[in-house]
Amino acid sequence: MGLFDKKKEAKTEQSKGLREEGQSAEKQPENKQGQGEGKVYIKGAGGTIVTKSILNGTSKLKWLFRQESDHGNGWVAFGDKDSQEYVDDANNMAIVDFNTLANIEPTVVNVFYMPVGSDLEFCSDKTGKYFVDTRTGKEIREPVKHPAQIGFEKNLQFLNQKTYPAEFFQNLFTASPKVKVIEAGVADFPTGEVVLADPIAYLGSRYETVLDKGIPEGSYPVELALCLSRIAGLRIAAARLLISSRQPVRYEIAMPKGKKIEDLRKPGVFTYFGVDTGLACFADGKLSEESRIFFEKWQKENPGKNKYIDYFQALFQESYEAHPEFQNRGGSYLEWKLPESGERAFLFSSGMGDGIYSGYWGLDAEGEAACLVALFMNPEYF
Repeated sequence: MGLFDKKKEAKTEQSKGLREEGQSAEKQPENKQGQGEGKVYIKGAGGTIVTKSILNGTSKLKWLFRQESDHGNGWVAFGDKDSQEYVDDANNMAIVDFNTLANIEPTVVNVFYMPVGSDLEFCSDKTGKYFVDTRTGKEIREPVKHPAQIGFEKNLQFLNQKTYPAEFFQNLFTASPKVKVIEAGVADFPTGEVVLADPIAYLGSRYETVLDKGIPEGSYPVELALCLSRIAGLRIAAARLLISSRQPVRYEIAMPKGKKIEDLRKPGVFTYFGVDTGLACFADGKLSEESRIFFEKWQKENPGKNKYIDYFQALFQESYEAHPEFQNRGGSYLEWKLPESGERAFLFSSGMGDGIYSGYWGLDAEGEAACLVALFMNPEYF
């Protein structure tokens, strides 16, 4: 067995030894290459195990591995002159911020987002600097994207289709290791006219999306499908307005007022609603107008103030404190009682944030609306 293989076997024991001896980034040796206060390539990159020979410049980076770790990011770096005896001694290792290593050899930034189990050899020749995956022989010369970025790009292509299989929505609102489904609140529809909109940027404006299909007057529960992702955190993948107890058998995209499904894809026909503040909502047309009037008055009385920071933020915080297990800090959803009428619109964060999204009617066997879904994410990508 060669030195390379022995080092791979040794790295877990080395990280244990460092933790047992209390080695930390604050106790790292002085770097002769002057990288103590270098450039920050990746914020919050976390701790990396690096041989002191790399840090003091007596060796150059040669091997880079990523292991499962409860401490730091799991990356381990060895130098080209490190012997087995050298790396067996925990005193020859240090935990430093990943950016310290990046200031010594910036090429490591390209592979930072590679997964646990990655096993790389650093190469430098007349073609440039790059890594080789020792398991596949593949050369890595371009930055590897963050898994969340890869998921985001796939998701972008997935959204706003004309329809999806009924099974997709059924699975979306079925509990699984990646999805938690909660009944989060109620929305009131005194007129039955349905509005999808960003509640801060567009509700009550000409940019809101009023749907062509109405629903019976009444109050309806709102369910949220929460995506529980290691790479994207807790996100609202979709919100569902439950209109009846009947089972949807098919889904179709929700068309704007005055347009039918036959108008889909015609010039000037937009089925989606825009989000510019990371929030969306289910609201009745009457409550949309009430919201507009309220905020016109509120802003006259509060010149220069921000609708979110100075009004909604405290309400979202109250919602978070009432149900912290299902929300991100600061609040992910809000059953908003409009100050004048006391009737409720339901506000919720929009998946990965700003963008354009569509609503989908879940239709029963008779073609009647059983639910309305605002779709933001396919959890499979995250």
